[in-house]
Amino acid sequence: MAPLASSLPSIGGTLAALALVVALILGLAWLLKRMPGAGLRPLPGLRVVASLAVGPRERVVVVDCGGQQLLLGVTTHTVTLLHSLPEPLLDTPSQAGFAELLARLKARDSA
Repeated sequence: MAPLASSLPSIGGTLAALALVVALILGLAWLLKRMPGAGLRPLPGLRVVASLAVGPRERVVVVDCGGQQLLLGVTTHTVTLLHSLPEPLLDTPSQAGFAELLARLKARDSA
């Protein structure tokens, strides 16, 4: 009977530590939601208009930043400004695909 009595305090301590870890996780999740710009909420005035994968971990994206659209190259380590678009791309994908719009912009710039 003595071993059972000595194991009860360690079970209580383990449950208290588990409750503390769960409370810490919930508290950090709540704090993350309250921080501006953190989490999964998009920032106002900043949105991805189009995206195209050009490799396994490389993408070309068009980002609208306060009405100005930027063509960015995104890799695992860097983000590079490729071009600042003089006129915005069409937003609706039914009008033209991203690859087609990019090809038209490249052809117009090279002409």
